[in-house]
Amino acid sequence: MDVSGKVVIITGASEGIGRAAVQCFTEAGAKVVLVARSREKLESLAEELRAQKRDVLVLPTDMRDCGAVKLMVDQACDHFGRIDILINNAGQSAAGPVATIDVAHFRLIMELNVYGALYAIQAVVPKMRLGGGGEILNISSMVSKLRLPGLGTYAATKAALNLLSATARVELAAENIRVITVFPRTTATDFGKHAVGDTALRERQRSGAARSGQVIDSAEYVAKKILEAAQTEPEEMYMEG
Repeated sequence: MDVSGKVVIITGASEGIGRAAVQCFTEAGAKVVLVARSREKLESLAEELRAQKRDVLVLPTDMRDCGAVKLMVDQACDHFGRIDILINNAGQSAAGPVATIDVAHFRLIMELNVYGALYAIQAVVPKMRLGGGGEILNISSMVSKLRLPGLGTYAATKAALNLLSATARVELAAENIRVITVFPRTTATDFGKHAVGDTALRERQRSGAARSGQVIDSAEYVAKKILEAAQTEPEEMYMEG
């Protein structure tokens, strides 16, 4: 899809990959809806973009709240007249062994990483049907393909998202709604600092990855791959190199 002039909702837009994706898509000419919980961060980003003559809309939303997500999608559609692309990027990690991690932490990230994405999908699909089609990009993680001690619960949420995404792609194909799963690997953002559970373990893992020479991508690189996925519409998009 040529994203120029298209209306794109990006969740988790206040920082990290989401913020970089906002920059990337607006530079490509898209009209972008900025979604996250922090109004202050979103407004600051929107101010920068409007100074560059970018067309953006700020809609602070808690993606764990089904009603709030539906309202956000309705407001975005009312403002721009349609929704062409949804990027389900909002997410959070949890760190700790499966045998001892606080179940409340697992429930917390499941509500955001899986339910939040599902709420958004269910809210945008009727809008896309009316518009003759669209794209849904679900941002997963390479962690979902691995068995990393301490990250089992986070990986489980992303594995659930993978299957929801793959199944929705089959279900919605006949309606010209393309569903794409994107798999970032370790990325240089503050994502790990926002993890719940054993945050010290999460930081040790990140430090170990850096010392081992593991590739750590910039948020800007991942954002470009998300844009590429929107343009080329593969079933899955992986980072290269």
